[in-house]
Amino acid sequence: MPTFTYTTQPLSEILPELRRALASGEVVTLRVPDPAAGVGLYAGEAMPHGLYRPLSVWVDLADALGAHCWPLPSPAPEQLCLGLQAYAPAPDPDHAGYSPHTDWARVNKLEDPFFLLTFVEALRRVNPPAGGRVLALGVNAGHELAALSLAFPDQHFFPDQHFEVVGLDLDAAALGEAAARFPAATFLCLNVAELPHPELGQFDLVLALSLLQSPSVRQDVLLSALRKHHLTPTGGLILGYPNARYRDGHLSYGARMRNFERPDLSLLMSDVTDARRGLQKHGYKVFVTGKYEVLLTAIPAAQKTPTDLLL
Repeated sequence: MPTFTYTTQPLSEILPELRRALASGEVVTLRVPDPAAGVGLYAGEAMPHGLYRPLSVWVDLADALGAHCWPLPSPAPEQLCLGLQAYAPAPDPDHAGYSPHTDWARVNKLEDPFFLLTFVEALRRVNPPAGGRVLALGVNAGHELAALSLAFPDQHFFPDQHFEVVGLDLDAAALGEAAARFPAATFLCLNVAELPHPELGQFDLVLALSLLQSPSVRQDVLLSALRKHHLTPTGGLILGYPNARYRDGHLSYGARMRNFERPDLSLLMSDVTDARRGLQKHGYKVFVTGKYEVLLTAIPAAQKTPTDLLL
């Protein structure tokens, strides 16, 4: 088990050395100055036992090198001890599809604090009325619908059904999971590429998370159909664009393009920009937030934004 102790070495020396060590597949032990002794300093500033770096630097470094990171017992009070090990080769969860028996069913985005906070803020920014209608596209097993009760606790989302929720997906088995989780909602096996669908009617909030970059979806066509046929005059949209991938169970930052080793945000930025411009052109105020999933929230320009957006 290789062990590395760093005190005053610059990150430019540490990074390549750890990359070489992690290539063996072994657990690498890292001993660094305890960041608790330097709270308030900037990364790289001196403190009694070496250079200060917050814990987030080491976690980000591990992810950048494709490695898990976890705390270990420290042999000295002035040291932080961490274990690092390279991610095992594994396909992304969506490689096998989205049915309940696949790895994707194990993913719960509400366990990502950045997503949870920004999603609740986005929901409150749209602020659908009590008794309003919510349309969730590509809803899968419905995990993210639980955030409605967090955003609007006074409306008792389920089971009293102060919102009328309709979820669409192509996977019937996943919809069965969603229906078991939220029996008051309606779930339909329907391809979003076939929208508009007159029988659905209009909605006060439309959710499309991790959907718009699917090969079968044309973003401009779908957004036009939603805007013209499925949004009320005061309705809003929340669109989610993945800016991460799962690597050996770990949520790793940065959108990936095929055959690119490092993250490349070109397509993500292009899609977000196109959606933003198109919605602003048609009279919407647009907000872009998030980290591992970029959320674009659009509300009518005349609509006031609630003052309390925080969870």
